[in-house]
This record gives sequence, structure tokens and C-alpha cells, in this order.
Amino acid sequence: MTYDRLVCANCASPVSEGRCPVCRARRRTQPEGPLAGLTPAALIALLIALVAVAAVAHQVTA
Repeated sequence: MTYDRLVCANCASPVSEGRCPVCRARRRTQPEGPLAGLTPAALIALLIALVAVAAVAHQVTA
């Protein structure tokens, strides 16, 4: 489930709209940054790709 589809139990509206104090508090706790929107599977794939690039770079310099 994505953040855009969360429904507030307090006001029954989408949390992304921030209609009540509970919604606004939840919006402030959302992670921010360049990697915040990536899924765990995408982060694992990125990590594997970085390890592969490091291994190839090590092979070239050796």
C-alpha cells in the first residue's frame, strides 16, 4: 500500500490531503530524500548493482 492510498481513521479522508491534525502529523513523519520512494526490492537491486560495479572495477585494476 502506498502513502497516497492511506485513509485516516480519525477523519476518513486520504492522509495525503492532511485534513485533520492526525493526518498532518502522519505527513510530517513520512521519509524524505532521493531514496524515500524506492521499494525494498528496488533498494536491494541497487545494492546488488553497486556491488557488481565495484567487483568489475576491482578486476580491471588488478
